[in-house]
Parts: sequence; structure tokens; C-alpha cells
Amino acid sequence: MRQFELTFIVDPVLSGDEINATAQTYVDLHKKEGAEIVHVAEMGLRQLAYPINNRTTGIYYCIEYAVPSGEINAKIELALRRDERIMRFLAIKLDKYGIKYNDDKRNGKIGTRKRKETKKDDRKDDRGRSRSGAKVTPKPKPAPKPAAKPAPVAVAPAAVAEEEE
Repeated sequence: MRQFELTFIVDPVLSGDEINATAQTYVDLHKKEGAEIVHVAEMGLRQLAYPINNRTTGIYYCIEYAVPSGEINAKIELALRRDERIMRFLAIKLDKYGIKYNDDKRNGKIGTRKRKETKKDDRKDDRGRSRSGAKVTPKPKPAPKPAAKPAPVAVAPAAVAEEEE
């Protein structure tokens, strides 16, 4: 079986129910055409690289599916072109590396940040004390810089001569 990935952008002006119905329409169309749906992901509202139909944002969806042949793509692309709710779409065939990457991403092996683990005793509460009960000493604050002395004011010689008279 060949695996494909269809990514499309839905117009963000639609209501939440209409957006979900649009995505479900294409999931149902894939099932009707005999495709096995591997995964459906709503990537959410994202900024577009350039304006499309005077919109700067769009709601991204990604459908990963498996079919015996790629003939289904022509029917789906025709439906996507005719639908006014779809701003852009892209269907690609996944090779073995793409399939493995998507599988690893779904299982959390890729794309998750590793957080620095802290010991249970090292965590602090809202008062700056460690949870183990020992008081945590705060870092010393740097000493304030001394104020600079004002520079002497230069007096013009003509003004000095007038004061003497």
C-alpha cells in the first residue's frame, strides 16, 4: 500500500463547527474512496507566509492515508479545488523515511523538548523556600554604583570681568 499525506488550509473566517465539518468532509471522502486513514491532525491557526485571499492566517489540517494506488488523489484534488472554504492544499506521497518520521513524531520520539529534570528537594515554593523545608538563601544583590560628581561649570571671562566692576 502507498501512503500519502494531504495538508490543506481552511479559511479562518468560518465558525468552529464549519471548520471541523470541512475537515470531516475530506476524511469521509477518503474513506468512501477506499483509503485507510492513518492519522488526522489539526495543526491549528497559523500565520501564513504571504496573504491568500486577503487572509494572513489559516487553519491547517493534515490527513495521512494509505491506498493501494494513487488514483484517488485526482478525485480528491478536484473536490479541494472546487471548495471555496479551502485556501490551499498539497498532497504528497510518503517514502519509507517519511512514514517512519511521521510515526516517530506521533509516538513522541521527535519534536518534544527535553526538560531539565530537577530533584524533588530542589524545587521551591512561592516564598522562595525549598519544599524540603530548608530555607534557601537568596543570591546577593550587587552593590549600587556611586553617584557621579557633577562636572565643574566653566564661566566665561567676560562674565567674570562684569562681576568685579
